[in-house]
Amino acid sequence: MSDGKAKKGEAPQRPPAGRAVDPKLLEMLACPLTKTPLSWNPHSGELVSRAARLAYPVRDGVPIMLPSEARTLDDDELSR
Repeated sequence: MSDGKAKKGEAPQRPPAGRAVDPKLLEMLACPLTKTPLSWNPHSGELVSRAARLAYPVRDGVPIMLPSEARTLDDDELSR
């Protein structure tokens, strides 16, 4: 039985359809490493820090803002 967490390097699980981060919450959040704004990627269900090249997961509507839980973004993902 899976615990619902993606292992480092694996594709993240997508959130249920229609689930997104509250826009007001998104305005307040910043990358913990670079202190730059984050953007929401609805396709992967992640918060993206372009400056840090990281994607932070959102689990059950809660942003997981730990660099150790973030996924490294490749060049193709950053160019989208």
